[in-house]
Amino acid sequence: MSAPRFPFSAVVGQDDLQLALLLNAVHPRIGGVLVRGEKGTAKSTVVRALASLLPALDVVDGCRFGCDPREPDPDCPDAPHGQTATQRPAQLVELPVGATEDRLIGSLDLERALTEGVKAFQPGLLAGAHRGVLYVDEANLLHDHLVDLLLDAAAMGRAHIERDGVSVSHAASFLLVGTMNPEEGELRPQLLDRFGLTVQVAASREVETRTEVVRRRLAFEADPAGFAAQYADADAELAKRIVAARERVESVVLPASEVRRISALCASFDVDGMRADLVLARTAIAHAAWRGAEAVTEEDVEAGARLALPHRRRRDPFDEPGMAEDQLQQAMQDAAEQAESESGPDNDPDPDNDPDDDPDGGPDGGPGGGQPHDEPTDGPSGGAAQPDSDEEPSGGSGQSDKAPAAPAPSFQARLLEVPGVGEGAPGRRSRARSRTGKTTRASTADGHGMHLTATLAAAAPHQVARGRSGPGLVLRSEDVRKAVREGREGNLVLFAVDASGSMAAKERMSAVSGAVMSLLRDAYQRRDKVGVITFRGDAAELTLPPTSSVDVAAARLRRMRTGGRTPLADGLLRARKVVQTERTRDPQRRALVVLLTDGKATVPAQTGQTGTKRSQQAVDDALRAAGTLAGVGAASVVVDCESGPVKLGLAPRVAAALGGPCLRLEELSAEHVAGVVRAASGDSGLAA
Repeated sequence: MSAPRFPFSAVVGQDDLQLALLLNAVHPRIGGVLVRGEKGTAKSTVVRALASLLPALDVVDGCRFGCDPREPDPDCPDAPHGQTATQRPAQLVELPVGATEDRLIGSLDLERALTEGVKAFQPGLLAGAHRGVLYVDEANLLHDHLVDLLLDAAAMGRAHIERDGVSVSHAASFLLVGTMNPEEGELRPQLLDRFGLTVQVAASREVETRTEVVRRRLAFEADPAGFAAQYADADAELAKRIVAARERVESVVLPASEVRRISALCASFDVDGMRADLVLARTAIAHAAWRGAEAVTEEDVEAGARLALPHRRRRDPFDEPGMAEDQLQQAMQDAAEQAESESGPDNDPDPDNDPDDDPDGGPDGGPGGGQPHDEPTDGPSGGAAQPDSDEEPSGGSGQSDKAPAAPAPSFQARLLEVPGVGEGAPGRRSRARSRTGKTTRASTADGHGMHLTATLAAAAPHQVARGRSGPGLVLRSEDVRKAVREGREGNLVLFAVDASGSMAAKERMSAVSGAVMSLLRDAYQRRDKVGVITFRGDAAELTLPPTSSVDVAAARLRRMRTGGRTPLADGLLRARKVVQTERTRDPQRRALVVLLTDGKATVPAQTGQTGTKRSQQAVDDALRAAGTLAGVGAASVVVDCESGPVKLGLAPRVAAALGGPCLRLEELSAEHVAGVVRAASGDSGLAA
């Protein structure tokens, strides 16, 4: 017997999360719940406690795919089914972050294939989650390849497997529940939109609430069974309410006035597509059924809007998530006025009757769509307002602060790729050997998982000599071939930004800021870790230690001050130190340093040195520092920000010392070049 779970009704201070889960239990077609929150906020505890409230399922006896005996799946791999049925509890299947494709969707049953010589399918987690709950902890860290498979199954309600000579399709309708900590990176917008509802959870700041949380948790740890027994009646009552609400939900009326209110709300928040309207309608219906009402009212729509709209308002990865209370109330008021002013027949009171269950009526709400993030402010040309010089009129320390320039409109960035083939964390930037992805060849030495065809081919010629009789194969260890798969990895993208006085001209710094924001958005899409180094005045500063949360990087860059000298050598040396430190923490993650500078290095004035000698020393120091950075094996791209009628051409010299390409600022745009380019390719001398 399994250990008791923390009771659902014993959770304190997470009312919105509990309501979102209960509404999905009442009306599974809402589309699941995404739980966002900091660590230690009982996200996983609440989700796991939900399973005990769900009603038991009638399943076909012996069916590994949980078919409903009233409507068995005609394409089920275990068909034809018998007439007997049995009951089992609703399943809560957990998908770990490190799961493989085989574990998620299933694969060929190797044991039966090798011993009996038959093709048999071994179900995966999607089969186990059918008619139950699929729980994805740390959903934002899930491999992109698995995310794609989840999206397909969630959208179609079926899983399709075409691999290892097996072609299988089975029902996979499940309640998708995910948890994530935003500090560890954001979720892909395509997956974010698939979650019907989202809840932002945080630890309460009320002393009484926190005290009660601690008291209950300690009591549970001291006596799990006894603590669960105290809340058994409350949980049983919730389970009965779920069953009753499920029976009532089909008869709940959605008046035409509330349909108009829902549409007006979604339009006022400028959400993409029509999925938000349908999710909000279903949530309002479930809320009405949960409270025992016969028809949807404004109360139900408002409750649904709090859960269904916040994550769909986030039009850019750097926008703050959530919804302010005054915004919701104003939108509700505007929607009420519009609903009262309009009238018309109720042509479709039940949105579930819509034959299209996967609407995508608008453009993708994800990043990279060319939407400007911050428009540059009006004003005179920066070239006229700011001299293109690092030197201060007073000859001071070189730390002349200027307010940060508003970033220019963002654009779709071209691909900056680390050369060679790595083995880093899953992502979408550089080529990498991985546990998933496309199988490129078979090998006896390296690889992940068995290459079945190559293994069988290696063993087949020796069957007579090995005395094989009957079905199956006689295998030896020397027959086993591993599958070498190639996919994409995420990298450490380290931005080294020149914030000196020579870069501080308003139009130039605005263009540089816009380029960095575009590159950050690209890093978000490609699942990279990012870090930011700025250098100006007398030294370089690690403005942002490497993190997966690129919106934090964007916030730091918006506050970046400019002015002073150009300690380019210090910036490169700091980049080298960060790369080495991160390599110790994560040896498999390869680094890409993106240096944005005009190359005009300077050093503090020294006695007996002329300006020309100091300039030459600064350049020599920068080139030596570039050589040391190249020596640690970091790929580099230099973005030349020099402008004006007279160009010194120092940035290309730095790029040559780094062993990487040098691009003009305008060449960072994907529209500037035809197709996908490898900006860091070439004979850079980096190991694969």
